[in-house]
Amino acid sequence: MVEPTIVPRAEHTLSRRDVDPDALKVLYRLKDHGHTAYLVGGSVRDLLLGRRPKDFDVGTSAHPYEIKKLFRNCWIIGRRFRLAHVKFGAKTIEVATFRRQVPETAPAEGDPSAGAAAPAGPHDDHADPAPPHHHHNTFGTPEEDAFRRDFTVNALFYDIATFSIIDYVGGLKDLEARLVRSIGDPDVRFREDPVRMLRAVVLATRLGLTLDPAVAASIRRNQALIGTAAPARLLEECYKILRSGAAEATFAALRESGLLRHVAPELHRAPAALADSLGALDRYRARFAAPPDTLTNSLLVGSLLAPLGLIGRRPPRAAGG
Repeated sequence: MVEPTIVPRAEHTLSRRDVDPDALKVLYRLKDHGHTAYLVGGSVRDLLLGRRPKDFDVGTSAHPYEIKKLFRNCWIIGRRFRLAHVKFGAKTIEVATFRRQVPETAPAEGDPSAGAAAPAGPHDDHADPAPPHHHHNTFGTPEEDAFRRDFTVNALFYDIATFSIIDYVGGLKDLEARLVRSIGDPDVRFREDPVRMLRAVVLATRLGLTLDPAVAASIRRNQALIGTAAPARLLEECYKILRSGAAEATFAALRESGLLRHVAPELHRAPAALADSLGALDRYRARFAAPPDTLTNSLLVGSLLAPLGLIGRRPPRAAGG
């Protein structure tokens, strides 16, 4: 067992005033019914950096159907690991039971409500998305939940019961040093799920952090593995980048890391044209506090195809036509 670093309210800058009020409702109701309830992951990281998180995710000791009993506006999703989505109008607060990773050969938990692992939810970009074949996720402790995550700065917890920050993995020191460090051996973690390499580069670029030398070296060694990732996952990651407002810098960093060559070699070979297109996209995105509805997937794909000259090109005429 690892003894966590616990930072009391008086010694950190995260305030409840900056937490989404609906996320607070979820946290307090879970706590008031005897469950451990933490704000988790990227939202804690961003608030400590003075940034507004795009999502507020909750981790809890409550099991999914215990969560559902507490919230009439709750839907259980996920085929492998059940997640609770608590709806407030168009807003969703994702609530996940603390989980642990165990070898694939371990027996599955018998309770169907405890289901096996599911891919990370649409908002859970800081947590491991149940790497394809290597692990099942089963319910666990907050400590086990922290160690299954990808990078130390994404594994911080905010405890609504004490208003303290809980850190099992050294994320606070790395956040202060502005460092993206892997939880565990980066070679192992990147082989488990190559998309983590892309996320490391994106995280560092978007937040102005630096890759830990071990992470950077591992990406250089393992960069070709990104080509084995499911195309649908890579496309979803691209959409996130293109909506981030830092697309130009992020694609430049992906090219520098070698990853872009294996994801989209055509884009890797078009640096100047791609930079112009993505710079225009970033300037448009900067006009809005959040990604506007006008940034449709079709428009985002167009921002990548246009630099390649694939938009507006007339198809070749048939012979004799």
